[in-house]
This record gives sequence, structure tokens and C-alpha cells, in this order.
Amino acid sequence: MDIEKVLKELTLEEKSGLCSGEDFWHTKNIDRLEIPEVMMCDGPHGLRKQEGESDHLGINGSIRTNCYPSASALAASFDRTVLQKLGEVLGEECQAENVGMLLGPGLNMKRSPLCGRNFEYFSEDPYLAGELGVSYIKGLQGSGIAACAKHFAANNQETRRMSGSSQIDERTLHEIYLPAFEKAVKEGKVRSIMCAYNAINGVFAAENKELLTDILRDDWKFDGIVVTDWGAVKDRVKGIEAGLDLEMPGGPGAQDKKIAEAVEKGELSEEKLDQTIRKLLKFISDTKEQKKVGCKINRKVHSDISLEIAENCAVLLKNESEILPLTSTNVVFVGEMAEFPRYQGSGSSHINTGPVIGAKDVQKHGVISYARGYNSNSESYDFELAQEAVEKAEKSDVVVVFAGLPEKFETEGCDRVDLELPLNQNQLIEELAKVNENIVVVLHGGAPVVLPWIDRVKAVLCMYLGGERVGEAAVDLLFGDAVPSGKLAETWPMCLEDNPSYLNFPGEDGKVKYAEDIFIGYRYYDRKKMNVLFPFGHGLSYSKFEYKNLSLSCIEMTDQDILTIEVDVINTGNYRAKEAVQIYVADKNSSVRRPIRELKAFDKVELSPGESRTLRFTLDKRAFAYYEESIHDWFVESGEFDIEAGASSRDIRLVKTVTVNGTKHIPITFSKETAFGQVLKTESGGQIFSRFLTGSEEFNDDSMGQGNTEMMKAMMLEMPLGALVSYGMMSDQQLREIIEILNRDQQI
Repeated sequence: MDIEKVLKELTLEEKSGLCSGEDFWHTKNIDRLEIPEVMMCDGPHGLRKQEGESDHLGINGSIRTNCYPSASALAASFDRTVLQKLGEVLGEECQAENVGMLLGPGLNMKRSPLCGRNFEYFSEDPYLAGELGVSYIKGLQGSGIAACAKHFAANNQETRRMSGSSQIDERTLHEIYLPAFEKAVKEGKVRSIMCAYNAINGVFAAENKELLTDILRDDWKFDGIVVTDWGAVKDRVKGIEAGLDLEMPGGPGAQDKKIAEAVEKGELSEEKLDQTIRKLLKFISDTKEQKKVGCKINRKVHSDISLEIAENCAVLLKNESEILPLTSTNVVFVGEMAEFPRYQGSGSSHINTGPVIGAKDVQKHGVISYARGYNSNSESYDFELAQEAVEKAEKSDVVVVFAGLPEKFETEGCDRVDLELPLNQNQLIEELAKVNENIVVVLHGGAPVVLPWIDRVKAVLCMYLGGERVGEAAVDLLFGDAVPSGKLAETWPMCLEDNPSYLNFPGEDGKVKYAEDIFIGYRYYDRKKMNVLFPFGHGLSYSKFEYKNLSLSCIEMTDQDILTIEVDVINTGNYRAKEAVQIYVADKNSSVRRPIRELKAFDKVELSPGESRTLRFTLDKRAFAYYEESIHDWFVESGEFDIEAGASSRDIRLVKTVTVNGTKHIPITFSKETAFGQVLKTESGGQIFSRFLTGSEEFNDDSMGQGNTEMMKAMMLEMPLGALVSYGMMSDQQLREIIEILNRDQQI
């Protein structure tokens, strides 16, 4: 398509019309200029293509297709290859179904475990979410289908999601809630970004110039299109001015007329509108060029891939006495979810899949005894169902309870109210534990739950929402046909009240204060040294792994250098298995508040018993930097940093230290109110004032005692410069001249 030629031939009404959809899922076509429509549909863990009555909440029907594990499960894989493979598979399905853009991945942070849509998001950690999102995007777009990273940005709850405002400071926004999107743009080259419903500090995302233009396009160099979440537009003309391109869904055309009228009245320049149309035409043209004809879907192959992914994502949370894998066949499966597993979320990502077989009906290890145990549609304890389960448990070597969150507990559109499993499930597990000491619990659900019976069961296997083959995957893992290798991408707290957002979630009157700032998830729990149910990165295996020989490419570097890290991983167990090695960075002497450690690299390796592999990681400036608001940029403060290799944020195996020298300084304007200690951090300030701490006889007088000397030094460091005049150490004129010198040196 000759975009400039087409642009000149478009009428103002046609240009305005291209800025919104034709209907729920299609862009507008203009036959006279050979501009085709593009179809998009919901994802991101399956294809929710609607051919009849349409909606964005999963209410109406969609085509029958494959259902893969949801994002909360996918993130637990800690495996980029899993996400890339899923993207490729979904790309094949989109090509076969004539879909040009899939709405995903979801890159929002898990600020609170109560968010009803957390099953669609990867992690509480921006680095992990970004890395996995990039792999998914590369797989999908490598198949010729546009990805649409969502929901940009700070969209972390369902309560008042269409009208609320996230009140958040600049540093927190850039360190926690933007980096995953930044990676999607810079590394994933994502072709589309979906702006969120919510406002940020009072400005709605759909008309937020700082977000959509200053950050997204000017800083990150994004060259794709920005599409709204469905119904997110508040002021269409302000949206165009801010950098919004496509409004979805389509409507009667009232919004299009507003754009045309604004141009005619001079309220919106046609040049600005043309910028939007160029981006839309390029998107449409690229989609047309990447269309592949004759693609067909092998549903059986794709179903097998869903099974393989589910086995890679499962997290073994507990395995006391190595009760798993099961060796006895005298086993009873208990719980309705063994028959009807919860395998996906509800809402816009709900997939219409074929019959789903539960673990009860998987015949790989013979017919397993089964008791329903509870009713998923009720929280009431059913004595008859429970009694049947207890009687069978008494006669069995091992009891495997399939439990979890029913669909109504977590869904798009509303948040959870607590972290509890249904009461009848908890009560049933307690009763079973009274008659059999070998209890294994298999959990289905999209987010953390509290486990009041954790000390009375031998093992817990978390399947999250594992897709259409989750029942078979669970059986394979229970009996050792597959080995668990998942790691938690989110901390499981002891109780809801421990969560750092607890006092400010979901906010009041539509305003949500992000008062915990950068301390979400493990950043908070580890800093507070709080007990947690299961830490970030935790996940057991049937095998064992040893970490050895951590080495760094240097012990001192500048923030412009690249640090190479190597560590040996040895499988010292008896199973061929996978291990996700995590690299954390800890600033040992930061002058600003920072987490104890932050994930900055990871890799997953598969090893046979006795096999060893050297893993290599690289860290650049961003691995050591924090976002400094005074310069509106990332900043590395010179000092020592620990490089930690661990199996979780609470299981650090090896540590080495590197000194990093920052090459940028933060400009300071000195005044009489500037603290003495802050001045001493500068070269010129140190030269001028160091004598006040080291040269005076008073400070070196042994008669003061060491404690008093340190006290006096501390008081001096906190003292404002103006106090030097007040205490008669220099004249007011001398201080003014020194301050002028200090400020002049800052300009050089």
C-alpha cells in the first residue's frame, strides 16, 4: 500500500471513520481505496473468535478451539521457550481463522492477590513479566499476527476499573508498572498497545499524552498503533491529541463525527489526524502483507502442546517425606474438580473448548477410586458427600484431594473479597486428614489462596489454570510421568492482611493510593523479613539441584559496562528434571530506599541425573539502576552490589560482589538548608568541608570517648550549612561564596 497516496485520497469523513471499528471486532474497510478490514479477537491463552453476537466479557458464544494454560500458570514456567511456543501456536490458529491481531499478552502487575483478573497476568515482578511477554510477542508476531500488549497502564484491579484513578508517584510508575510494557516495545517490537480504562493521577489512559506520546512514542520509540480497551474512550478528540489511534468497538459513528467537526472548527489539526491515519494504514498494510493463505489447524497436535505446557507450569509447593511421585495404586481421588477441573478463567479470555477430561477419567494408571467430596456450586458442607470420601480415605494408602477456586471466585469485572478457598473444601480436607496421614492436595485456580490445613497434608501441587489437558497433566505429575519444574511468579502470603496494598485496595471513591510505592510482592515481604506461605520463585522438584562456581567477569565496572555471570548447575537427584535459576541484584549501600533484592535474570535448564551445565547471564546498566525523579531517568549510584544466584527470593545459594561506578551525577542546587552530609558527597564539597570532620582537635579529642565522637559526627552530617554561621564557624559572606562555588562546580 502506498500510504501517502492513499492518505491524499481519503476524505475527512473517511479519515475520521478509520479511527474507530466497523463493529465489535473489525476495523473499517474502504473498498474504493482497497483498504481491507482487519479482524481482532480476544486471547491471550486461546482464540475467542466470535462470529455471531459479540461482547468483550465472555458472555456470548465463540468458535470451538484449543485452550492453553492462562498467564498465571505460564509465568510459573519461568521458561521463555514455553511462551514463544504458545505464541507461535496461537499465531497459526489466527492465520487459519483470518484473525489479524490477538489481544494479549496482559502485562499488568499483580499488586494485590485480590485482583479478579490476576489469572490473565504474569507476575508481581516487572522483569519476569517483561521477559515472558517479549517471548510470547515474538512467537505470535513471528507467525504474522499482531500482538496487543495490555492494559497500559497501572490497571491492577477490577473495582471501578472503567472510571477509577491510580494515584501513583513517578518512580513507582517507572520501576514497577511500566517496565514490562517497555520491554514489549523495545525488545518485542509489539505492533499494538491497548490503553487501559483507568486514569493515572486523574488523567484517563485514553487521553493521557504523557503516557501515549511522551513515554510510549518519544522515549520508547513505539511505532505501532494504540487501541482502546473496549469502551475506554472518554473524549475522542483529546484522545487523538494525546496519541490514541483506534477506538474499539465500533458504534453509530457519533465519535467519528466529533473528530471531523473538531478539524473543521480548527480545534484539531488535520496534520495531527493524518499522523494517526498513517499509523493505522501501516498497521492494516502490514497485516495484509503477513496474511498466510491455506493455513489449517491440527487440533490434536495443539492439544498435546497444551498438555506439555501445563506440565511445565505446575508448581510443587510442598512434598513432605517425598510422598510424590506416587508409588502406590491404592489411591483415592477426592473432590469434584477431579471430575470437572477448573482449567481457565472467565470473562473476555473465556475459551469455547471441547470436552475436558478430569484427572478422575485419565486411565494411564488404571481406574482410580473416586469420591466427589463437595459441590463446587456451594460452599456448604455436604455431609453425605464428605462421608463417602472419608470412608474411601480410610481404606486408601494415599488421598489426593482436588481443590481450588470455582469460576465465580475470580473473574473479569469484579475483585475477590478474600484469599479463602470455599469453606466446604477446607472442612473436607480437615476431616480427611483425621483418618489418613497421607494427604496430597492438587490446587486449581488463577491466584494465591491461604491454606489453613497446610501442616496436616504431605504435599501440595499447584496446577493454576492449566488449560484443556490439566487433568491429564496432574495425573502425569502425580505419578512421575512428568516432573514438576514450575516456580511461583508471585508471593503467597500467610494472610490477606500481610499484603502491602491491603490498606489501599481497592481504594475509596474511585481513587486508589499506591502508598506501598515500589514495595509490591517480594520486594515488600523480603524487605520486612515477613513470614510468607511460599516465597516468590519457590518451586520443588522430584530431583535435587546444586549450584556451584558463581563467577563474575569483573569485580569493578562502570554502569556503561556489561557484567557477565556464570554459574554451574548440577542435577544431584535421580530424575531428569528442569531447574529455573534466578539471578538477583542487591544494592548494599544505597542512599535511597530500595528492595533487598530484585530479579534481574533467569534461565531454565533440563538436566539428567549427574549432569552439569554452566549457565551464562549478562547484566547491563538497568540491572543496577533505580528511577531518579529529579532527573526523570534511570540512575546508578556508585557502590557495591551483591549478585545472588538462587532457587527463590528466600533461597539464595551463592553470592558475589561487584563494585559499580556510576557515570552520571544528580545535579544539586545547594543552599543554606542543604545538609552538610549531602555536600560532602560531592568532590568540591568534600575538599572544602572535610576538615570539619577530620581536622578539628575537638573531634579527635580522646577525652570525648568514641561514642560521643561518632554522635558529634552524625549531628554534623545532618546539620544544614546555615548552621555553620549560627555556630560561628564562618561568616555569612564566606558561606555565600562557598555555596556559589559549589553550585558553579555542579554546572561543569
